Amino acid sequence: MLDGVSLDQLRTFIAAVDEGSFSAAGRSLRRTQSVVSQTLANLEAQTGIQLFDRSGRYPRLTAGGSALVNEARAVIRGMDGFKARARTLAGGLEPELAITVDAFFPLERLTAVTRDFSVEFPETPLRLYVEALGGATKRILDGDCPLGVIGSALVVPDGLHAEKIVDVAMVTVVAPTHPLGGVARIIGMRELEYHVQLVLTDRTDLTEGKHFEVFSPRVWKMADLHAKHEFLLAGFGWGHMPLAMVKSDIASGALHRLRLDKFEPVMPSIPMFAAYRKDTPPGPAGTWFVKALKSGSAAS
Repeated sequence: MLDGVSLDQLRTFIAAVDEGSFSAAGRSLRRTQSVVSQTLANLEAQTGIQLFDRSGRYPRLTAGGSALVNEARAVIRGMDGFKARARTLAGGLEPELAITVDAFFPLERLTAVTRDFSVEFPETPLRLYVEALGGATKRILDGDCPLGVIGSALVVPDGLHAEKIVDVAMVTVVAPTHPLGGVARIIGMRELEYHVQLVLTDRTDLTEGKHFEVFSPRVWKMADLHAKHEFLLAGFGWGHMPLAMVKSDIASGALHRLRLDKFEPVMPSIPMFAAYRKDTPPGPAGTWFVKALKSGSAAS
């Protein structure tokens, strides 16, 4: 009998509870009181539970009715969500948005856009990957992510469409405990060769042969930007970093900004692009995400 319980019965049950009487529920549902009463009687027969005490002037929920009304509400909410989801998918909305983001992209901007995305598309799950160098580009090319933010790999492959988002400011830093930490003058390239340079390395072969401003023969390589950050703070070497990531460290004195003669008066920034495969452009959610990334304030 329980298999015969319908959504209409549950909606009628909830209306009777919320409106306080069968007649008021009938007006809310545009039905006669007798239809509401019969619908609820059928629901009680199918569940085997008396939902209302009808002995008074107005029906009152029984203990069983009180226990089931929240379950009924949850079923209706679930069905309403199912219908809304079906409507948006039928309109072309992605069932999930998978995005890969270059590790140099400002986390503050990404967080702000993601927060707004969760409000704009509350039913669309977001899957996010943060990759170094060619990692983000490879995920797009392989079809793992239909959308990404790329930049530090420098070259946009022919198969991708790319839209400029922002220029990421870069700086060269070192811990104050490092031998270079107390140097305030401009440093020549030859001097850097005597000190370990911490370098971000690529898990892919997309950047093979590219040196990315490596000036020392003594290098420590790591594939994680946050690990590089921690190693810089520990004084293991010097390296280039996104300014947004180390700005507070420079302000607090935890890191010292180096002036390199090659980069005077300022180190070149890294352009960041929203990218996707030309044969699989993003849907409404992805298009919104790109537009939101582009409309943010410039990275510093």
